[in-house]
Amino acid sequence: MTIQPIREKWKGAMSDRERFVNQLNYKSFDRCFNMEFGYWEENFHQWKIFRDNGIKTNDQADQFFNFDKIKVIEGNWWMNPVFQNQLIEETDTTKIMINSDGVFEEIPRDGHEALPRYIRSSVSTPEDWKRIKTERFRLDDPERQLNIEQLKKEHPEDRDYPLGIHTGSMIGKIRDLLSFEGLAYAIYDYPDMVEDMVETCCRIVEDLLDQLLPHFSFDFAAGWEDIAFKNGPIVSVDFFKTVIVPRYQRIKKKLAADGVGLWYIDCDGDVRPLLPYFLEAGVNCMFPHEVNGSGFPGDLLDQYGPELRIMGGVDKMELIKGKDAIKKYLESILPWVEKGGFIPFCDHRCPPDVTEEDYLYYSDLKEQLFGMG
Repeated sequence: MTIQPIREKWKGAMSDRERFVNQLNYKSFDRCFNMEFGYWEENFHQWKIFRDNGIKTNDQADQFFNFDKIKVIEGNWWMNPVFQNQLIEETDTTKIMINSDGVFEEIPRDGHEALPRYIRSSVSTPEDWKRIKTERFRLDDPERQLNIEQLKKEHPEDRDYPLGIHTGSMIGKIRDLLSFEGLAYAIYDYPDMVEDMVETCCRIVEDLLDQLLPHFSFDFAAGWEDIAFKNGPIVSVDFFKTVIVPRYQRIKKKLAADGVGLWYIDCDGDVRPLLPYFLEAGVNCMFPHEVNGSGFPGDLLDQYGPELRIMGGVDKMELIKGKDAIKKYLESILPWVEKGGFIPFCDHRCPPDVTEEDYLYYSDLKEQLFGMG
């Protein structure tokens, strides 16, 4: 499907690749890198501008709004094969499913986007993990081998956009496998099992890095965790320091040897208790920096200086409030955007509570303020 952009690309003197790298490294840049994290599924049904133009996915929306281009190469860093989604039970309002991680979850029957209620996991004991590890986490799985030549064709060395290498997840996906409650108990009941899960994830990622790093000049690395919520991390700082940080450091060693200096982790909620240890481990960029969890982005950028970068940090709750609130908030972060190290966008998927009129106002105002005139 050919997407006809609704607006012109922001003017600039640099390529998207040069701009992204310079901005996040506190070097001179022509204007702010223009990107967004995406939209809830409901937005594609409720916003007339999406419906009328056949925009149904976040990738299509990126083209529709003519955002700067950014790509990530992502190998098979999780279980393989995944579980088959299966309907177990259905009521008038809900469905109980087995999801791809093997967790029994309750979701709305009508399909509207909402956090599921997790009922139980397929992994509860070390015996369960031993079986699942053998069946679905093989290090010698041939499906984990990447087609390097095809990837080179898709991402040539003379590309004009930033290209990232994915570093998987050391604990966030384990949370998905065990469930929130299951992980909380397992850390204390079966600490050796949990650490073996982390080690397995790390070794799979290390193998993918070994496949990819010799063949590409990556501009950044990107991982995923989601191990925090509004009131703080779901794992203890001690667990993070002793179990997760050493694995990050192993990954960082490989990235640094290949000249990859930018590394963001996608983690929602309040990451501030973990931030010093993220930085110690080599993760130097927070994404998408939820303001109502981790606070005003300028405060952390002032606290940690150029050691820290932030991607995100535009309070979605302010977008919901309308034009005056949007203008006030974007003006409040302008000084930090101008300094570098900060690429602003909605601090998670943009919710349908934001009207399309206000979203377009937000997009236009971003260009006026951050397009650097």
